[in-house]
Amino acid sequence: MKMLALYSIKGGVGKTASAVNLAAEACRDGRRVLLWDLDPQAATTFYLRAKPKVRGGVGKLVKGKAALDKVIRNTGVEGLDLLPAAIGSRAMEQLLEDRKPSRLRRMLQPVHDDYDLIILDCPPSLSTLAEQIVSSVDALLVPVIPTTLSQRTLDQLRHYLDDANQDCPVWPFVTLADRRRKLHREIVDDLGEHWPTRLSTTIPNASAIERMGLERAPVNAFAPRCAGSRAYAALWREIAQRLG
Repeated sequence: MKMLALYSIKGGVGKTASAVNLAAEACRDGRRVLLWDLDPQAATTFYLRAKPKVRGGVGKLVKGKAALDKVIRNTGVEGLDLLPAAIGSRAMEQLLEDRKPSRLRRMLQPVHDDYDLIILDCPPSLSTLAEQIVSSVDALLVPVIPTTLSQRTLDQLRHYLDDANQDCPVWPFVTLADRRRKLHREIVDDLGEHWPTRLSTTIPNASAIERMGLERAPVNAFAPRCAGSRAYAALWREIAQRLG
């Protein structure tokens, strides 16, 4: 079982859309996927038409006392299950205090054999939860919009990992890009020079991706031939190749 996290210090970078679409593409590739919504805003949970509620509460989940088969829900996407966010997700930071590293991976141990891939949709923060995320996953997938501030937060993430002595692989990729704009092209090129681990696929600023909130589904479910859907399919193939 592999674990990946869609993670960024900055909000509004297409993190949730990427988590949902990459999970859907992995399912189309024949993988059994669990998508865990760790963000209290519960956008992933909303996109997949679920209620933001964890049966038994987040406390039992963190302590390993929750029956995961009663917490995890099916979705309308074949092969994709969801561990939804909940209002109590805001308390997870406190509940994870003083826990040993890789607690998130240990919490999912009972369903280890049920899935080929687990994807975490993470809140934008540097916190106790972030420490648990980077110690649990096989790689961080970091969406970067083509702006100077977004690039800056990527550098901040690198410094954070260095200071914490964490060697978790970081795989940045560009989202919300418009190739017609010179600044966007320059930032895309610059990212490749400074981050050799960057994923080469660029996700365009596409209207179909924006419609996910209305359709409440991955983009390949309602606009499979659009540029955004093709881009996420290509991005997944690139990730799958790295995962082996």
